[in-house]
Amino acid sequence: MLWKAKLIVHKGESRIAMQIKSNSDDWNIVRELEDSRWSQSRKCWHLPDTEENRRRFNIQVAPKFKPSPEAIERIEKFKLWLQSRRYSANTVKTYIEAAVAFFSFYHDRAPSTITNDDIITFNNDFIIARNLSAAYQNQVVNALKLFFLIAEEKYIDPNLIHRPKRIKLLPNVLSKQEVKMILEAPINHKHRMVLTVIYACGLRRSEAINLEFTDLQSDRNLLVIRQSKGNKDRVVPISNKLIDLLREYYKLYRPKKYFFEGLNPGEKMSTGTLQSILRQALLRSGISKPVTLHWLRHSYATHLLESGTDLRYIQELLGHNSSRTTEIYTHVSNHNIQRIKSPFDDL
Repeated sequence: MLWKAKLIVHKGESRIAMQIKSNSDDWNIVRELEDSRWSQSRKCWHLPDTEENRRRFNIQVAPKFKPSPEAIERIEKFKLWLQSRRYSANTVKTYIEAAVAFFSFYHDRAPSTITNDDIITFNNDFIIARNLSAAYQNQVVNALKLFFLIAEEKYIDPNLIHRPKRIKLLPNVLSKQEVKMILEAPINHKHRMVLTVIYACGLRRSEAINLEFTDLQSDRNLLVIRQSKGNKDRVVPISNKLIDLLREYYKLYRPKKYFFEGLNPGEKMSTGTLQSILRQALLRSGISKPVTLHWLRHSYATHLLESGTDLRYIQELLGHNSSRTTEIYTHVSNHNIQRIKSPFDDL
């Protein structure tokens, strides 16, 4: 790809700016990525500052120094420990990259000499000074706490570590009419079905593209979601209406393994293709909101809550570990909010 990527702060938010030749293939690829935005003032596309995007565009956050040989040895042992405990590949990569960045910053220090004050200094002089995201700061803190507990047999007191304040954002939710418009917008039958399954079962995008037909238990009206976030399996109900649609879809496309395959038989659809499908659906439906695939999952949960489904069941369906994660949907549900009478009406 012929592009340049760099970290910027845009309207108070950490973003990745992409300098690309106009109307090139790379231009079209970047504009299709999730939450990509055009900045008229900077004359560039910019993307969320996430670890995935940093890896995708090879943005290095580590200082110019390398960890000391002693630190490298400890980091390698830490990696083996994570793998032996079957942490996900993404978590291993994230934690190791965080450890490398930290010990590159303290390249002249032995790991055994690190204290809580050093972590605070790293937060201020490396993470905050470079306008890196609060999410990245939390990842570093989590990685270092575990590293020192395992590799150094030392407990870092989390109460003495400066964590960023948690940003409390409400989930973005679509109305049922808006969801219907999006699901009916694609001309391609496969595209309609993948968006439909994501909404109808409340799936993450990775869960949708990893679905296999053997995961469908039509006799029990269940869909098995295997090894999702946190390496957990779960089941979600699937209606006869959707089962009938999937049978028609199967007869039409005859996928070899995955529900939704790409151009090559037996290979799952890419996340980039899935994002492009949604973007085209939004254009055809005329919906101008910056909808992402996760909005469909948020809408599924909120619509269940509004129809009277118990919050505990919604937690199980979404695969949340904590009920506090699911409770956020109570703040956007209009089931009870619309019953509240404003005192203005009595004036």
